[in-house]
Amino acid sequence: MTHAEREAATASALVEAAKAGDQRAFESLVRRYRKRIFALALHIIGSSSEADDITQDVFLKAYRALPEFEGRSQFFTWVYRMTVNRSLNARRDRARRGEDSDDPRLELAVAVDARSNPSRTAELRQTYVRLLRALDGLPVDMRTTVILVSLQGMAHGEVAVIQNVSEGTIAWRMHEARRRLHDAMAPEKLQRPRGLSSDLARVLGEHGLFVPVMPKGRA
Repeated sequence: MTHAEREAATASALVEAAKAGDQRAFESLVRRYRKRIFALALHIIGSSSEADDITQDVFLKAYRALPEFEGRSQFFTWVYRMTVNRSLNARRDRARRGEDSDDPRLELAVAVDARSNPSRTAELRQTYVRLLRALDGLPVDMRTTVILVSLQGMAHGEVAVIQNVSEGTIAWRMHEARRRLHDAMAPEKLQRPRGLSSDLARVLGEHGLFVPVMPKGRA
């Protein structure tokens, strides 16, 4: 049995126990998935406080609806889908109200990768602003796909279930997102800034948003 299969089996057992009235089993499910649910909501809504509210709302809704959960999909897929829908609705509501807020994604990324170095902070901030602006400029469904695949590390098949589309559609969205993100960063590709975390560098590299700095003396 693979790690993913063991995880699914454990989650399934916790769901059954929770449905039978074991509150601690549901609390275990919350502990398993809360960080990922919060991160997903944060990437979509761009507000820490709203992401926290959405996370609490999603798990409350899941708890109340647990008796009707038939297990046709995995529990995490179920709550992920609720999170995506809830976050997109909240984002649209905020846009209609004309509200704006500081982007915590930028501040968190800079704080982690800059390591209190002022020059590095300025360099990373410029890169991250451009990256997040390009990401947020994608169509909603495509942006959500990129978040789930590249930032949440989910397989195309899992994302297809969450977004209720085919794996081919997910593959196309990722291909098209790479093209659009590349075009959005034009006319020049970014060079990888010093101190850029390996995780973010991987995401940037996947989308062709930086070119490695070649050592002097090499073509």
